[in-house]
Amino acid sequence: MKKMNIFATILTAAMLLTACQSGGEVVSENMPSNTLPQESTAVTQPAVESESTQDEAPVLLYMGQATLRITTAEGKVIYIDPYAGDEDDYAPPADLILVTHDHFDHTAVDRVVNRSEDCQIITHEEAIENGEHITFDLGFVTVQPVEAGYNSMHDVRNCVGYVLTFSNGKSVYVTGDTSKTEQMSEMAAMNIDYAFYCTDGVFNMDIEEAAECAELIGAKHNIPYHNDTSNSGEMFDMELAEQFDAPNRLIVAPGEEIRVE
Repeated sequence: MKKMNIFATILTAAMLLTACQSGGEVVSENMPSNTLPQESTAVTQPAVESESTQDEAPVLLYMGQATLRITTAEGKVIYIDPYAGDEDDYAPPADLILVTHDHFDHTAVDRVVNRSEDCQIITHEEAIENGEHITFDLGFVTVQPVEAGYNSMHDVRNCVGYVLTFSNGKSVYVTGDTSKTEQMSEMAAMNIDYAFYCTDGVFNMDIEEAAECAELIGAKHNIPYHNDTSNSGEMFDMELAEQFDAPNRLIVAPGEEIRVE
């Protein structure tokens, strides 16, 4: 009997050795036959959220004279001082129309035929109340009126410029028609990104005075506009624009777009 036990022990050991050498798996007699080796659990990382529209840049189209069209990251369309440009330039429906003062080359609001149901129009009349400038927070843009005028054809009481700040934090300043104003010495604190200066020199700043204003305001990009006194053709004088000796000068011709970033 003892010989049989010894023989069985030797036989079992031999079987175990053979299984190890052949890579086979040894299953314990106590392990249920339907038990499988556990799989490792994959850790799923949370999905990375896509960047919001607040990180996207508005697109600005210069249309000539003092006319701009801006499409915000939210898809809202803003027209400023409508007058210049082709019919197709006015195709996108307006959500906001801004007017700096009541001269004919800034007030062709009727050209903006396509408008959203809740399109808002802000002129100098809404922008100035009891001698104070009124800021408009519209969600997709904040519109801050600033001083304009200071000459015989443009009274500071009924003319404004606008500083527009968008959801990506970038800003655009349009002077409208003006000479150097008292407020300009304080505007460096606004950290303006793109500034448009009238430069025609006809009851407005000429290029020299506009360059002085650009020094005061310290925008990251200084752009000459409203510089064609003939009011013909593209309503832009490229030769005069190139004489605008301001720091960080950027020349934008009619029909050109820039990203406000």
